[in-house]
Amino acid sequence: MTEADPEALADVAYGIFEHLLNRGLQGQGKYLFTLVEGGIDFRVELTAIFARFAEEYPQLAEAMLTRFSDIDTIYRMLCEGEGVLPTKTTQMYWIVLDAPGSAPEAIEDENAGKWLIFQEPDVVDAAWKKVRDATVGLDLGISAKVSTAKPNPDSRDNRKVIYVYTKDWADEADVMRVREKLRELGFVDRIGYKRNIETFAGEYAKKGKRVTYYTS
Repeated sequence: MTEADPEALADVAYGIFEHLLNRGLQGQGKYLFTLVEGGIDFRVELTAIFARFAEEYPQLAEAMLTRFSDIDTIYRMLCEGEGVLPTKTTQMYWIVLDAPGSAPEAIEDENAGKWLIFQEPDVVDAAWKKVRDATVGLDLGISAKVSTAKPNPDSRDNRKVIYVYTKDWADEADVMRVREKLRELGFVDRIGYKRNIETFAGEYAKKGKRVTYYTS
């Protein structure tokens, strides 16, 4: 059997761990970004969640510790913005934040879709904070995510993109309600809305071909 590449394994391990970290914190009524930006010590919570992760996924936990040495290194990295700000996140391609009460798998439903907001790297952190806070405040859709500083081979330029998901692309009233909220947050330029149907089919914009279902 072929041995797993240690770096690839560590990438997988970190992605799973941070997902569990965010879910674990939210289960306690907390968010990673509020702890980090508020300067609140969360070593106890981090250590407890990592212990559960290590018990369930011992090989992945070992791969993470091989990369980062110890839990304190991971803690310092998180405090510096890993998983909180797009420009400070280098371990994952995306930061994902689900709205309270929304299931993580909701964004994978074929009925869902998302507004696409492209941003230059020097302004994406501020833009993400607006979308993130509005998502947590239940002012937008079911979830939001943003591309990060980790080099992504699928990126076509150096811009970052924020996805703002809604539950049902056919619910035009809700889709446009979210668009209006985005305008109120300062996203006034024309943007497109893409259905998961097109995303799952691997359809992307090309010269002479538009794959967005709504533009506004």
